[in-house]
Amino acid sequence: MPASRPEMFPKAIASGADVVCVDLEDATATQDKDALRVDAISLACSNDNPRVESVLRINGLRTREGLLDLAAIAAKQRVPDGILIPKVKSAEEIRIIRELIGPMHPGLGLHVQIETNDGLENAREIAKASHKVKSIVFGGFDMSVGLRVEPGWDSLLYARQRLVHAAASANVDILDMPNFELADPAGVTEETQQALKIGFTGKCAIHPKQVAGISAVFTPSEEDVAQAKGLIAKFEAQDQAFTIIDNTIMEKPVVEQLYRTIALAERIKM
Repeated sequence: MPASRPEMFPKAIASGADVVCVDLEDATATQDKDALRVDAISLACSNDNPRVESVLRINGLRTREGLLDLAAIAAKQRVPDGILIPKVKSAEEIRIIRELIGPMHPGLGLHVQIETNDGLENAREIAKASHKVKSIVFGGFDMSVGLRVEPGWDSLLYARQRLVHAAASANVDILDMPNFELADPAGVTEETQQALKIGFTGKCAIHPKQVAGISAVFTPSEEDVAQAKGLIAKFEAQDQAFTIIDNTIMEKPVVEQLYRTIALAERIKM
């Protein structure tokens, strides 16, 4: 949601999203950034719903506005749950932010938006730059410009897979770019399903009406959870490292995936 539209914040918090992002970058006009900075930080801190993470998207570290954003955050006693850093090109940017803000706000999470060719090239190093990195966010529209392609699924598949690899290497979440077709919920669901299949753990939404469809794709069904618990119980009741249970090949990687399904379902219920 734009930092210039504070009235949208309660609706966003109540939308069912796991994370709400107050945007000081692309959604805020250049001439308004300085005037909105302090209020945007306060707005992102005003969330009283413990089930929703509140994040502020600052401006890029390589811009005047981004440096002022960091200085303002460092000066605050209370900060949001995290900041989303756009157009990250190198791991050094993450280390600089960590050193500038970390001592004052050790609990502040870093969400990294990769949307340039340099960022794509350095994605794995960026993802592993700090334990404070909580997620990688795919900025597909800017990336498509850098790659000189249309922002379609097939043309950006390579970039998506590179980021999935980087996020998995660092064991952090990886969020797909938003779908801007508000009148095509079926298309949003289909794209979300494709993202899930290649390893994304979430997807950005630009409107509350998209949240339920995206969440449905990433939320394990009760049947999936029950099956996972049943298979794990049967596997742990025997002493073979490799076996077949209920027509399912069971070995360590399969068991780990089943535990992930259960953990995700339990986290969503919290």
